[in-house]
Amino acid sequence: MSIQTAKRLETVEEYYFSKKLREVRNLVASGKPVLNMAIGSPDLDPPVEVVKAIQEAVVVDGAHKYQSYQGLPELRNAIADFYKDKYKVTLNPDNEILPLMGSKEGIMHISLAYLNPGDEVLVPNPGYPTYTSVTNLVGAKPIFYDLIEKNGWEPDFHSLSKTDLSKVKIMWVNYPNMPTGASGDVKLFKKMIDFAKKHSILLVKDNPYSFILNDSPLSILSIDGAKEVALELNSLSKTFNMAGWRVGMVSGSADKIEAILKVKSNMDSGMFQGIQRGAIAALKVSNGWYDKMNTIYKERRELIWQLATLLGCVYDKTAKGMFVWAKLPDGINAIEFIDTILYQNDIFIAPGDIFGSNGKGYIRFSLCVTKENIKEAIQRLQVKA
Repeated sequence: MSIQTAKRLETVEEYYFSKKLREVRNLVASGKPVLNMAIGSPDLDPPVEVVKAIQEAVVVDGAHKYQSYQGLPELRNAIADFYKDKYKVTLNPDNEILPLMGSKEGIMHISLAYLNPGDEVLVPNPGYPTYTSVTNLVGAKPIFYDLIEKNGWEPDFHSLSKTDLSKVKIMWVNYPNMPTGASGDVKLFKKMIDFAKKHSILLVKDNPYSFILNDSPLSILSIDGAKEVALELNSLSKTFNMAGWRVGMVSGSADKIEAILKVKSNMDSGMFQGIQRGAIAALKVSNGWYDKMNTIYKERRELIWQLATLLGCVYDKTAKGMFVWAKLPDGINAIEFIDTILYQNDIFIAPGDIFGSNGKGYIRFSLCVTKENIKEAIQRLQVKA
């Protein structure tokens, strides 16, 4: 007997990496030595104090009970201190911060809190595919705005303002940008805030890469008047190598956080206390942690640049974040190209097409790969060149 699924499933497809990684796993199972250079899943360990904190928390009385939907007060205080120290942003830990089980769930919570069927959402092209899929799942309509290389991968607000924005409710922005590595700056963020105010749009900045190979971490909430129209998502996944822990947060004005909490409190029953204790420890690590991580990523990036050059690509050496975004020679289809590399060289790279039409002709390398594996990839390509 077949039970018909909801029509909303017709608006989305299985996530590209979910499908492609099955293919890669099958190749590995058949004996292929595939090097995965596509996924931004940190391969390094979290700070030792983080692991110690969760180990100690597991045996504390009451650790295994339901937890507060808003997280431990100590966690919200740690997030507030982190924002004050790193971004020079003042947040009230009582009502301007909401811990999340990863920022990805925050995309859904925010969308459910603010979007009605038929509302429109400005989504970057190229950009994180989840912005589009969640928009579709809640019955809203994604309106793609162009990010192109000649404009520094920044929105063209002049052109956007000439379009009909009357149905637009949310605009997703992401800097340092994934996949392009464009850093963003105060000037850009001011333009965003002005644009959002002018058109009564909720601006949501996704900010998980601000400490990766970036000497000037910024929060959109540092801009005067930002809390009137903006929310910021952040995550411990990349900064502290805690992707599997699923710890993120959303910050903004109390009324917006309250709206998101209405959704979240009906979706889960709080984050495991041990994970929260680990998150608190992460947020308090010294600046030496960031230096240590970036030293490793710089060494890996140098090798990725060599690999990209070997493939005939060009790339921006000033880009930030956990990836190298590289342009293939003109006329090469990125999806066909990465499949050729996968099956001929046992190397998996992400095609830019999966991030939107403006990603065609580009490929994305992850820095979550050991130097030894990057060197191996270079050797494989040199041998078969």
